Amino acid sequence: MTQIGQGSSSHTIALPAVNRSVTLAWAALTDVGHRREVNEDSLVARSPIFAVADGMGGHSAGDVASKAVVTRLAAAADAAVEAGETISAEAINAALGLAVADMKAGEGVTDQGTGTTVTGVAVTIVSDVPQLISYNIGDSRVYQLTGGVLEQVTVDHSVVQELVDAGRITREEADVHPHGNVITRAVGFHEPPVPDYRILPLSPGQRILVCSDGLTKELTAYGIRHFLMSNPKPDDAVAALVTAALENGGRDNVTAIVLDIVSVDDGPEPVAPADQADTAPTV
Repeated sequence: MTQIGQGSSSHTIALPAVNRSVTLAWAALTDVGHRREVNEDSLVARSPIFAVADGMGGHSAGDVASKAVVTRLAAAADAAVEAGETISAEAINAALGLAVADMKAGEGVTDQGTGTTVTGVAVTIVSDVPQLISYNIGDSRVYQLTGGVLEQVTVDHSVVQELVDAGRITREEADVHPHGNVITRAVGFHEPPVPDYRILPLSPGQRILVCSDGLTKELTAYGIRHFLMSNPKPDDAVAALVTAALENGGRDNVTAIVLDIVSVDDGPEPVAPADQADTAPTV
């Protein structure tokens, strides 16, 4: 397990390119669960990027994969901040490509390779407007809670999701399907990482949940909404979600990030240089 970044009760991102600022609050938590010996989940919660990766391939190999992904995403975010920019989909794609190369050289990786899911959100600018972009590969998920309405933002890359989409099973049957852990897309396993992206408009009061399937396999959408609604602070919300998943069985590693959009504000008015400032005419 690798965790990059800690929680924050208030963090403001200045976006001078569009004269705006975004204030965030977040918390993150991971647990090995009751049945696993090793926590193969990893996470990054470092503004402006938030992501969860659920490693596969067995013990150390899965941890190598998830660590590679969050480490490269964190590096991409740091580079964007240093350059005074937001992170783009192109930067996320490049980071995932580098992570695949890191996995191949990782300790404990067999000839069969290793892989990981990844999902998350990042603050960016689209069409001169501050936005969130969500991204995912595999069956870890992003949810958003807006105005009391919970929406699953990402679509699982899994066998059961394909069966649901084809109308062969219901959503309820999918939750207990014997092939529920079989995914159809991953980062690694000798295939190029291809995320799905979605733009999410930023709005004050919006709450985002990024989580591994160790949480969603133990909690219904109703339960997720309940814990997000009943715990105003991100650290309380993430603790309640993980605790509930463990109490409901904790059959897998459980990882969650709760991110709140506190405000989206206009930035300070730009100040003209002294030699360009208006001056009163002399008489």
